[in-house]
Amino acid sequence: MGTIVFFIFAIMAIAAAWGVVTSKNIVHSAFYLALSFSGVAVLYILMNADFLAAVQLLVYTGAVSIMVVFAVMLTLRGEVCDSNPDNRKWGRGAIVSVLVFVVIALVVLTNADWRILPTAWTSGGSAEDMSLLLLTQFMIPFEAAAVLLTVALAGAVILAKGVKESR
Repeated sequence: MGTIVFFIFAIMAIAAAWGVVTSKNIVHSAFYLALSFSGVAVLYILMNADFLAAVQLLVYTGAVSIMVVFAVMLTLRGEVCDSNPDNRKWGRGAIVSVLVFVVIALVVLTNADWRILPTAWTSGGSAEDMSLLLLTQFMIPFEAAAVLLTVALAGAVILAKGVKESR
C-alpha cells in the first residue's frame, strides 16, 4: 500500500512541477508550486521524516508559496494571461534537465560511501526534540527568520511596484 501511495504523490509532485513551468498564467504557476511542495511533504512522511514534512508544509507550502502568490497579485500589471509568455526554447531546457539528472544519478549510484554515517546519531531527531529547541534555545533566530521573510516580501512589492517620488 505504501508503494502505491508513494507513486501517486510522486507523480502528483512531478506533474505539479511540470505545471509550474508550462502554465501560461503566473498565478496558476504559483498554485502548482504549492501543490508540488505538498506532494513532496507527503513523500517525507512516507520516509518517516516527520520534522522535514512539517517544515516542508509550514515553510515552503505555507510561507513561500503564499508569499509568491501575494507578490504576484500585488505586483501584477496588465492581463494575467499575458504574465507568462510562451517560451520557444523549451527543448534546450529539457536537454539540460536530462543531462543534470543523468549526472546526479551517476554520482548517487557510483558512490556508496556517502550514505553511511561514521558514527551513530545520538542527539535525537524527533519533531518534539526539534520543536523544543526552536521554541527555547533558538527562539530569537526563529523569530528573526520570520521577520526577515516579512521584510523580504515588503521589499519585493516595493521594488516591483516602484516608488513614486513626491518632489
